[in-house]
Amino acid sequence: MERRIFLQKSAIVGTGLAISPSLLSFPKHPEHLEKITILHTNDTHSNIETFPSTHAKYPDQGGVARRYSLLKQIRKEEKNVLLLDAGDIFQGTPYFNKFHGELEMKLMSHMGYDCATMGNHDFDAGLEGFLNAYQYGDFPFVCSNYNFDNTVLKDVIKEYQIFKKGPFKIGVFGVGVQLNGLVAKANFQDTTVSAPIPVANGIAKHLRFEEECDLVICLSHLGYEAKQFKDNDQLLAAETENIDLIIGGHTHTFLPKPEVHTNKIGEKVLINQVGWAGLALGRIDFYLGEKKRHKRHELVMV
Repeated sequence: MERRIFLQKSAIVGTGLAISPSLLSFPKHPEHLEKITILHTNDTHSNIETFPSTHAKYPDQGGVARRYSLLKQIRKEEKNVLLLDAGDIFQGTPYFNKFHGELEMKLMSHMGYDCATMGNHDFDAGLEGFLNAYQYGDFPFVCSNYNFDNTVLKDVIKEYQIFKKGPFKIGVFGVGVQLNGLVAKANFQDTTVSAPIPVANGIAKHLRFEEECDLVICLSHLGYEAKQFKDNDQLLAAETENIDLIIGGHTHTFLPKPEVHTNKIGEKVLINQVGWAGLALGRIDFYLGEKKRHKRHELVMV
């Protein structure tokens, strides 16, 4: 079952919507390998329309319509595509104030999102409000360190989700930021929060060895670095194993390309985050190579 995982360089710019480039390494002759394209967003914050031409920083950029056109283009070119979101889907424009998340769920479903995790602002309508909006969502939410057993979201938010794309078996799980002090207690009620890194280690190990996933992806809404938050993506990468890719959110960080970090046993793990407001679409292409004799997955920089 063991295979080598390669990464391909890719950088595309759509009309007013940028694709964050993937890692600058790829096999010289990848034609014989199977490819999966991971696309992702984070912190879209109810931004539905393109920014106006008068906007001081992002004139005529972003917008759901442009993202949808870009997604259709990529899906036409690639046969194995997974579209993910790292949280904070809600809050930020009058669309959320008016429709309370219903529109965001409908649009994400129409765009074909495969999976998302919860950010702190996804509690802004309360648990009942989230559940009401989620009736219009046809993709799973995952969050491993939030326990909703004593809430209306019991059995709604999953620990992880497994996807099969071509020859790839991909395990996706999520971890979220501490809610106390960040979210009003009335909005998360009896949700309990566990330390994310021990939980992530347990879930990643399960996905790698029990579920035999070729790729393990963590959707993180912890934030990018230590000076911003104690639990963060860089610490998550350094103190875990069996995670191949951390797709981050919460800090609205525009990374120019995915970063290569080293995990607790010296293996490589990628971190990427693509800002906010749907201004960028992250893309990383993985290639599936030949089987290996020992049971370890490897991100190979060629």
